[in-house]
Amino acid sequence: MKVSGRAQRIEPFYVMEVAKAASALAHTVAHTDSPMVFLNIGEPDFTAPALVQVAACKAVHDGLTHYTPATGLGALRERISDWYAQRFGVKVASSRIVVTAGASAALQLACLALIESGDEILMPDPSYPCNRHFVSAADGNAVLIPATALERFQLSADKVEAAWGDTTRGVLLASPSNPTGTSIAPDELRRIHNAVSRRGGITLIDEIYLGLSHDPQYGQTALTLDDSIISINSFSKYFSMTGWRLGWMVVPDSLVPIIERLAQNLFICPNTISQYAALACFEADSLAEYERRRAEFKARRDYFIPALNAMGLKVPVMPDGAFYAWADCSAACQKLGVKDSWDLSFEIMHRAHVAVTPGRDFGVADTHNFIRFSTASSMAQLHEAIHRLKILLS
Repeated sequence: MKVSGRAQRIEPFYVMEVAKAASALAHTVAHTDSPMVFLNIGEPDFTAPALVQVAACKAVHDGLTHYTPATGLGALRERISDWYAQRFGVKVASSRIVVTAGASAALQLACLALIESGDEILMPDPSYPCNRHFVSAADGNAVLIPATALERFQLSADKVEAAWGDTTRGVLLASPSNPTGTSIAPDELRRIHNAVSRRGGITLIDEIYLGLSHDPQYGQTALTLDDSIISINSFSKYFSMTGWRLGWMVVPDSLVPIIERLAQNLFICPNTISQYAALACFEADSLAEYERRRAEFKARRDYFIPALNAMGLKVPVMPDGAFYAWADCSAACQKLGVKDSWDLSFEIMHRAHVAVTPGRDFGVADTHNFIRFSTASSMAQLHEAIHRLKILLS
């Protein structure tokens, strides 16, 4: 059977390949005194708060399980609009908000709506691998631009200007970023957006970790810049609803009917039960619980990253958000006699029973010297991982 060129261009998602290997090994060590510690997947260990769970059950009980509008429940779009006003002090009309089947669907819809065959989209290297594959699936070309620790592993306006060519369509950014947990400074983001706008391009920004910002300097939405920004967000990370597959996007008014038409054909609508459940995310008790969890994620970061640094797994830039540690593992590779972060990840998995993610997924600019730790696991799990890593690297 002939497979499309589009499908062949999509590389394996190595995060998941490593996860499968870690899960297989976990079964063999589950009943030992050293069961697997999973620090490889970016998924909060918290689940949806009580009010959200109750709202989901009530939706099922009340028969609220039919299709909704392709753009999502009007009430949910209003709640999201109110959240932007209360949390970030920015007015975002609910008419510009499109609820989607996760942030992945939002990114797919944005790319299909805006990218022509052969268009180039500039992205930082390192960056989340699926984002470049959304561009590729729309027959565009993701252009990875090396970003250094001095640049917080983010694009700069100067690099955007230098890389812009005849076929460049825009930029796809993430702030805070996976895998680094670093954000773009607001002034630099403004300069990037101005450079893109002057050329008639698009600024698309993944803000799914924005709710988990730990530094007020960076914890601001790009939607404060102007109404042409396209922002992607999700209920997965801050709102602890990963498997509920619910997200949203904020787009210019003129783009809403285009996105709606695509969504009608590709997705019909977002998950109805998830939407009714998500209404409860914005209740006062739920928001208080989310803020408590955000503080817990910060405490985990503040313990784990200094501990990594102390054993030679240096994190060049302290993350200001999300729940990741992007650690330079070149010294550890040398100590253990392995070639790169891919081999090191399996060495750590088999010898210390700690699952981590090698840098291979996230680009090509020195990523072989980095591993990504997820600090979304409990503090007890993080303590155990550090204990085992110290033994391995001593």
